[in-house]
Amino acid sequence: MKVSLHSKITLYPLSIRKDKKHYIVEEPISGDFFELPQIGVDAIKRMEQGEELVSIECALKDMYPGEEVDIVDFVEQLLELGLVQEVDGVLVKKEQSKSTSRSGGFLWIPQSVGRLFFNGVMNKIYLLLLIANIIILILNPEFFPHYKDLFLFDSMVLNILMYLSISLVLILIHEFGHVLAIRSHDLQAKLSIGNRLIFIVFETDLTQAWKLDPKKRNILYLAGISFEQIILFISFGVMLLFPDASIIGILGIIVLDIFIKLIYQCCFYMKTDVYYVVENITGCYNLMENGKIYLNSLFKKRRKDENINKEMFQGEWNLIRLYSVFYIVGVVLTLILAVLYFVPQLYYTYTTIYLNLHGTGDRAAFWDAVAFLVMTMLMFVLLMYVKKNQRHDNS
Repeated sequence: MKVSLHSKITLYPLSIRKDKKHYIVEEPISGDFFELPQIGVDAIKRMEQGEELVSIECALKDMYPGEEVDIVDFVEQLLELGLVQEVDGVLVKKEQSKSTSRSGGFLWIPQSVGRLFFNGVMNKIYLLLLIANIIILILNPEFFPHYKDLFLFDSMVLNILMYLSISLVLILIHEFGHVLAIRSHDLQAKLSIGNRLIFIVFETDLTQAWKLDPKKRNILYLAGISFEQIILFISFGVMLLFPDASIIGILGIIVLDIFIKLIYQCCFYMKTDVYYVVENITGCYNLMENGKIYLNSLFKKRRKDENINKEMFQGEWNLIRLYSVFYIVGVVLTLILAVLYFVPQLYYTYTTIYLNLHGTGDRAAFWDAVAFLVMTMLMFVLLMYVKKNQRHDNS
């Protein structure tokens, strides 16, 4: 749709709220959120008052002499974002939003239930549990997870089924923490299936969290980890009080799973819960994207790229460089986890499978190895299916 300086623009009703550095703009009909600087908000407010684009451009040039102002280009960006309702009286076709619909979003969970788990007192308790779990692990190094904790049975099929079952329950508990946290503010959330590296995971859409101030958003992002601290503390407690209990092996898998996932939270090359907290605290909502740009620039031959980046990042230069360090640390942590856990687990598993297939075990062991390989293939196909759907959704 053609836009000119003399076009008459009608926007959808917008909700604008000041954030740390810029403004969060919400289009209430679709529930979509966008970040805009002060100059963009001033332009929107003038449009809402019915001013012509040509006069808005002149006013903004006077107000922001150091900025390059192109109001037509700005309106075209608003069109792409779906914030423009009409151009010269012609209704703009709006694509259906992917945001949470009002019919879903776990609205059946009362706000009071969410507040029961997430309030000022409980938030402090979750922090104390995290500290307590660290102290317990330091004082009891035998509780530190080992890669062989995964193998409770001689049967690899039973081992993988046990681990997948426990991991699935823990994932649901983690995500349900996010759901209860956002319901404590009477907002919506929805669950979807995604993947992190080679792992299929559930993900909670916390888009509605942008309605809240940054401090409250942090509680939502940390809610899943908070629930995991409860499980971890209970597991450590049982291991301390009943060291000979029959469920010690299962508790070992729980500790292993939560430990690895907690380490992954510190891998900032992925958008983890902790990453979103850091992004939220700093107010730099393109931290990962800008960090990748900076890291790529380090391999440039021309030093003038550094000056270009300083201008591009607009006061976030030191923060971007610090994030890049943590980005690299995250990659190193992943490699350490691979060396300490994943590679030994894979080696032990497939060595056992190989020996069982070649008849070193009994007949039951042979068919267990065959069944395990079939399960592995099915998991691989499911992972490829999830990745394909993600590419389709992003296209």
